[in-house]
Amino acid sequence: MNRSEMRRVLILGTSLVAAALATPAMAQESEGDVVDPNAIVVTARRTEERLQDVPISMTVFNQEQLTQRNVVSSADLATYTPSLSLNAKYGPEKASFVIRGFVQDLATQPSVGTYFADVVAPRAGGSTTSGNGVGVGAMFDLQNVQVLKGPQGTLFGRNTTGGAVLLVPRRPTDTLEGYVEGTLGNYDQRRVQAVINLPLADTFKVRLGIDRMKRDGYLENHSGIGPDALGNSNFIAARLSVLAELTPDLENYTIASFSDADSYGTIARVVGCNPASPLGVFCQRQVDRQNARGDGWWDVENSEPDPRLHMQQWQVINTTTLTASDALTIKNIASYGEFRETTRLSLEGEYYTNAANQLAQTLIRINNTPGYNNASQSTWTEELQFQGRSGDGKLNWQGGGYYEASDPIGFTSQATTQLTNCQNAYDQLGNYLNGGPVVSCPPGSSASMSIPFQKTWYRSQGLYAQGTYAFTDQLSLTGGLRYTWDKMTHRYDGTNLRFPLTGGTVIGCGNAVRVTNPNGTPVILGSLAEHARCNVTFTAKSDKPTWLIDLDYKPNSDILLYAKWARGYRAAGVASANVLLETWGPEKVDTYELGAKTSFRTGGIRGYFNVAAFYNDFRDQQISAALIRNPRPGNPFIGGNAIVNAGKSRIWGIEVDSSVSLFEGLKIDAGYTYLNTEVLKLTPPEVPAEAAQFYTALVPTAVEGGRLALSPKHRLTLTGSYTLPLDDSIGKISFGATYVYTSAQVLSLATAPAFRNAPPSNLLNLNANWNDVLGAPIDASFFMTNVTNDKFPLNVNNAYASFGMESQIVNEPQMYGFRLKYRFGS
Repeated sequence: MNRSEMRRVLILGTSLVAAALATPAMAQESEGDVVDPNAIVVTARRTEERLQDVPISMTVFNQEQLTQRNVVSSADLATYTPSLSLNAKYGPEKASFVIRGFVQDLATQPSVGTYFADVVAPRAGGSTTSGNGVGVGAMFDLQNVQVLKGPQGTLFGRNTTGGAVLLVPRRPTDTLEGYVEGTLGNYDQRRVQAVINLPLADTFKVRLGIDRMKRDGYLENHSGIGPDALGNSNFIAARLSVLAELTPDLENYTIASFSDADSYGTIARVVGCNPASPLGVFCQRQVDRQNARGDGWWDVENSEPDPRLHMQQWQVINTTTLTASDALTIKNIASYGEFRETTRLSLEGEYYTNAANQLAQTLIRINNTPGYNNASQSTWTEELQFQGRSGDGKLNWQGGGYYEASDPIGFTSQATTQLTNCQNAYDQLGNYLNGGPVVSCPPGSSASMSIPFQKTWYRSQGLYAQGTYAFTDQLSLTGGLRYTWDKMTHRYDGTNLRFPLTGGTVIGCGNAVRVTNPNGTPVILGSLAEHARCNVTFTAKSDKPTWLIDLDYKPNSDILLYAKWARGYRAAGVASANVLLETWGPEKVDTYELGAKTSFRTGGIRGYFNVAAFYNDFRDQQISAALIRNPRPGNPFIGGNAIVNAGKSRIWGIEVDSSVSLFEGLKIDAGYTYLNTEVLKLTPPEVPAEAAQFYTALVPTAVEGGRLALSPKHRLTLTGSYTLPLDDSIGKISFGATYVYTSAQVLSLATAPAFRNAPPSNLLNLNANWNDVLGAPIDASFFMTNVTNDKFPLNVNNAYASFGMESQIVNEPQMYGFRLKYRFGS
């Protein structure tokens, strides 16, 4: 950090802290519909604390807020959290979280950890960004969702350089209660939720919930191939929680969750062509068709006859807690989960035709190989945790050990066609794998089908300890240290079918550099059953310490000032398909943060104002780079992406999270993030000489001196709600509106300038709620998202240089619906 940047952060941070302290602070009291920060309990430090006592920049939503905002998925959560963005390059369903500019790309480990009931999400493995995050149907029957900003590597482990998202489910209670809720909306949306809590005994309680949703697609398909619309929703989720109080000091809490989402998936929209590319003429034909029809923002052309995105995830979590004494608690958290994904899609959203035979000719089509999943992984975790107090209660400490093992559930495989115009190529492949004739394409195709068979193994171990020592009632110091050992192994049996110009089919190995005959000639297979002859296996190991030093000062019970230094680390990784660029090393970040949390009440105004100023020193950055395909005839590779340690960046900014009740009934929530990012150094490797016959260039998604992708400089969320002053016999009627402003942001710098950036966006969402209708246990509500049909891209596919075209994933249009809920029990 240079002096001018440090000075800028300090000035901004201290100015906002001073503004916060200038607000009169008084003890909190809860009176009706007013802001009460004392009532917000979080687990950001692995123990229950008041939000205002935790020296972490964070945003918290309870279940009522999630429901009113119609938060169904991770994409919806990002809409309402200023520091939280999404990497939706492969569609919203497969999106990963981005916090403070830390992005997860294909094949890399997460930069934001997602935890459900204190357990990390199951890994996915395979060639997907799915998994590692919020499964569909997870956003119901929750106590709260906590978005923690900045490295959380001491208590939560590696791969939390950007932060962590914690989902806390509602625990079983000692009351017989529950609800049934139904939703109807546009695009034929139908959703049903039901939850029941059963106290079977004083010491044995059960809670069961189910969530089912279907909605038609919003991307109108004009190709005549496949469904009429894509971007639909179709999922079911269920959760069973069992709480057993075995003795007064021993508790066992088990959660079993399941989700299954089966939709057409999302498709990209073609937005431009590269006239310098030989493939640009095909792209231009499609763009001409789009223009002739007058296509709009949500119009697409699909070339996949049977598109599908099927993701299934289940997990069992068991937490045993022993209160050994007033000063010592021992907790064991064990989990097992599985994730499976099947994908069939046209990656770039193109629909080309071959002039010779008018068959569909696809740049890149991805299908699961018949009989295989695109991703199929099991994950087991075990954590033993100790929490206690020492030194006459002045020292609060915790420590423990963590182990994670993630193994493949058999081989995963996806068949990717490149420039094919074969009739029913994937049907032919399924028939071939069942003993039929080999896949064939008509002469003149000069195409290929890549069929890798893969397995991925992960191992992670960690030891950690953290303690807070109170020198006085006002001054305390927190120190934490964790050491983590990570290992990732990837087996890649890369096979392909090549269809020469002269006709016929050749079965060979995809990696013609690493895998050859003893005399250096290419390996030719008799059938795909011999895929083990194409095996290459690589392992990446990394081990690093992460730490936290935090100084807290509380001049009174309503003000917390803190300064901290945290080290974060993201593990090394492997993608054996990236010839001669298969592995990359870990990245690390040092974060320096100043913050203040204030609660206030003056007259009839009360609320809280939390602010943080931070500076991130980001080194050995894992950068995604586009591999530009060599267009020579017979090249079996289709281009793609590689991950390289090529960057050093600095990220600094300000985060504000606040809520205020101006008078009884009126509440305003505001969140704001200013994010200033710059790539200070970028030294991507040259394409290895041995790979030059396959790739001509390695183009990073960032440039030196440029901004980081998916990191808007300004993000503002404003939510206002007003509750009418009515008699309880009528019920509680409220109206709410949320405005979200996102400034222009970089999507990728690996494409043409015209497609690199997303313009500013302005979202307006509305809701109206009538709870306890006429004194009955019935709630009715209306919601509408993207009221003005604002249009903006979520990501770009980086195909301009490789395939002569560019396409973008686009946002959802206006959605609205009515919700009716019946509550029963106490």
